[in-house]
Amino acid sequence: MRKRGLIILISLTITNWVMAKELEKATFGGGCFWCTEAIYLELKGVGEVKPGYSGGHIKNPSYEEVCAETTGHAEVVQITFEPKIISYSEILEVFFMTHDPTTLNRQGNDVGTQYRSAIFYHSEKQKQKAEKLIQLFGEDSIYENPIVTEVKEFREFYLAEDYHFNYFEKNKNQGYCQFIVAPKVEKFKKIFKDKLK
Repeated sequence: MRKRGLIILISLTITNWVMAKELEKATFGGGCFWCTEAIYLELKGVGEVKPGYSGGHIKNPSYEEVCAETTGHAEVVQITFEPKIISYSEILEVFFMTHDPTTLNRQGNDVGTQYRSAIFYHSEKQKQKAEKLIQLFGEDSIYENPIVTEVKEFREFYLAEDYHFNYFEKNKNQGYCQFIVAPKVEKFKKIFKDKLK
């Protein structure tokens, strides 16, 4: 009986390891992370979406420090996804279609370096896909102005404070959520309805 239990435990461990190997991460800054998180949580093939901070020069920054623009961090989301269900290219497409990658350090009324458009790539393959898509968008004049999205190697990710997690879902009646986040989410759902959970 003990041997059978050990075999089952080993089997489950191997299964979990294989499943973990089939997941990828993407880290994006596309303005306020409340909006970006709400959008990616709706996508098929996306498991976790965590709000946080990347791209700065101090460890464990607070929201207040990031908003004061003293840390160099961007508000980002870190997305864990299954590439067999949704590809990195599709994740990138959603990123570019749900924020304005042509405004430097700004998304709508949100102004500051923490709101910059940024892709923090986790592999050379991700870097190449991001740069290729930016090049194609430029050649096809998809946007009126040049894309200013920074493409940088992923170095660190610091989780945002607990109250930022699933912010839109928990605060739908809050003014910012009603007037900024909700319209973005609705627009996204219309454009990407075939990719929704």
